[in-house]
Amino acid sequence: MNSPVLLLLCSMFLLPLSAQQRRERKSLLDSDPSVVHLTGLPDMQIDLQIIKNAPIFSDINGKSKLGEIRANQKVRIEAITDRAYKVRGKGLVNDVAGWVGPTAFASKDPNFIENLKKFHKRQVEVNKCIAEKKVALGMTTEEVTQALGSPKKSTLRQEQGGQSGKWEYIEYDQQNNYNTIQDPVTGQIFRQLVSVTQIEKNKKAIEFTNGVVSAIEDTEDKAGTLRIVIPPIIFAW
Repeated sequence: MNSPVLLLLCSMFLLPLSAQQRRERKSLLDSDPSVVHLTGLPDMQIDLQIIKNAPIFSDINGKSKLGEIRANQKVRIEAITDRAYKVRGKGLVNDVAGWVGPTAFASKDPNFIENLKKFHKRQVEVNKCIAEKKVALGMTTEEVTQALGSPKKSTLRQEQGGQSGKWEYIEYDQQNNYNTIQDPVTGQIFRQLVSVTQIEKNKKAIEFTNGVVSAIEDTEDKAGTLRIVIPPIIFAW
């Protein structure tokens, strides 16, 4: 087999493997619970100014350096950890995308690093609740919907200080009811389904004050375990 043909065959096998490895790395990053992705949060579109040339890395631990990101440009934050922000921008040579340390950024909010750390910690806890289909005090109505879906019942009350409401989630067990019937011809006895009864298995009542969970009542939670997250953080970028 000549060399051009051999090279072509090798490329046919190597390229799919390379693409698969990239997908695996991306999948691992997407599933990392320490990474909070902002692209799926419409209310968290954060643009910050790069104030100095800074190293940019392909990983969240800062082990694989891609190059440097150029100062004096505004970039959008795509994801955060408690130690770095993922951005896309102009590098010293080419466009780059990766993780940059917080000290390379500036904002009109002097406490933006501290506030983003608080937001990151809260979102990690909220994401865990959503994954486990649990609710915590301090979650928003949207976050509760992501965790539990739409409620069976809901009420809304307008008050002087804002709004309050209550959502109810009810799980039922199904009970089949039968009558014993005797066939008048054969005399054979059999059971006949006559009705189905819905029996309440569990009821979860969630109260909101101004869109944030303020009380939880759960008939299934006999231990009375209660999760609490800090309320949503208001930013001034």
